[in-house]
This record gives sequence, structure tokens and C-alpha cells, in this order.
Amino acid sequence: MEFISATGEERYAALVRVAADSVIGLDLDGTLSPIVDDPSLARIHPDAGEVLVELAEHVAAIAIITGRPARQALALGGLDDVGNAIGEMGKELYIFGQYGNERWSSVNRRVISPRPPHGLASFLLGLPSLLRRADAFDAYVEEKGLAVAVHTRRLPDATAAFERLLGPVSELAAANDLTVEPGRSVIEVRAPGTHKGDAVHTIAEELSTRGFMFAGDDLGDLEAFAAVEELRQSGQATLLVCSSSDEQGALLRRADVSVDGPEGVLDLLRQLSRDAASARL
Repeated sequence: MEFISATGEERYAALVRVAADSVIGLDLDGTLSPIVDDPSLARIHPDAGEVLVELAEHVAAIAIITGRPARQALALGGLDDVGNAIGEMGKELYIFGQYGNERWSSVNRRVISPRPPHGLASFLLGLPSLLRRADAFDAYVEEKGLAVAVHTRRLPDATAAFERLLGPVSELAAANDLTVEPGRSVIEVRAPGTHKGDAVHTIAEELSTRGFMFAGDDLGDLEAFAAVEELRQSGQATLLVCSSSDEQGALLRRADVSVDGPEGVLDLLRQLSRDAASARL
């Protein structure tokens, strides 16, 4: 764990003091699970479940806020069992899927989801010819129900393919009243409106939090960072954590703490558990 903001250490200490009334928000890919070439094969870090259950004892709630569909996050992370264990101690695990458009919790174990945006079907019809023109026909297209993700990581030059695709994909999305969310070698297309920051505000308001931590790794987490900064302005203890990579520096410039990928995130959560337990003695 490396404190990178001038007040990062103070913010961590303030969060520890109000841990019992705080929410720990976490992205999934790149934060709790390693980034892999095939997103369908991504798995949560094998130690994550145990760490989350231990942490839940010391905080108000844990919220996983991800671009993945909620059901997929549950399956890839074994989070149903994690939710059971957290529920047994009287705490709650939340999953906000598809950037907050979907919601699941260990108490209300049903995924609440809106209908797909109207323009998504038209976007999908136009996507193959767009990929051909951009010399990226082999890009992996992931249909998420409420969104479509175009992954370039498998292509020979993932960065160049991403840069070729971002403009045309953005234009096709705009023509269908959709919005674009760039990430690490992925371009996500979804309905405008709801984003990760909305999920942060929703759970902070529902639980009347005094503190909020969020850890993320790419551009899709910027709205969550902004929402936590707004909570900070209202007087809450907050901590922003960047699960670092060479691919994305935007979060690093706004973070209080930098950690080395999922291993570093889990080390931070373990430390937070220890410090919060000590603070209660």
C-alpha cells in the first residue's frame, strides 16, 4: 500500500475510526479479479471471499460495483456463498451490476434489472461492418443484456485497435442514443444515465454512512471516484484506492492510495480489518 495523496494517510486513519459506519466499495475486474484475455474466464482472486467475510465484521456493508452483469459477477466470484457468510453475521453484501443498472443483495437475493435500451439491437446490427472497416473483426464482442463490450485485448496490437475503434464505436453508439464507457482494452456501450457514481450515492444514502472507500482500476470507475469525492465534501471520511496498472493513469492522479492489482487490494482490506478491530478495543 502506497499513500500517494498529501493527506492519504490521514484519510485512511479517519476511515478506520468510522469503519463500523462505512461502506467498502469495490470494482471487480482488475480490482478483485485479475484481468485476463477472455473475460468469460475471469475469476475472483481465490483469497477474496475469505477477506471480504472477515472485513464485513468491521464495516457497515460491502458493495461490489461492476460493469459486469450482476448474475455473472455472482457466478465468477462465488459471491452467493460469500453473501451467505456475511449475512450470517448480520451484515450485507451488495452487487451493483452493469454500472449500477442492476442490483442484488445478500438479503434480497433477486437481481433487479431494467429492460435493455432501445438502440442496443440497432447498434449490434451495425457493429460487424464497423469492425471490418477498422481491421478489428476478430475483436471479442461481449453481449451483456443491457450493454455491449468490444474487447481488443486478444488482437495483435490491442492498444492500436482500441484507438482505431473508439471513434467509430462512439459515433455508432451516439446514433443509437447510447453512451460509451472506455476501459482497459475495452469499449463498453450502454444506455446513458446510470453510472457507478449513482450506486455510490444510493448505498451511502440508504445506510446513512459516515465513511466510504472505493477501489477501482480504470476509466469506468471515474464516476465512482467523483461520487466519493462529493461525499468527502459533505464531511464523510473517504478513501480512494487505485488498483494500479500501466494502462490507466487517470485514477492514479485522483487516488489517495495505490496498490498492486488484486493482491494489493486484498492486502489493503486485510490491513483495514486489523486496524478497525484494534480501533474498537
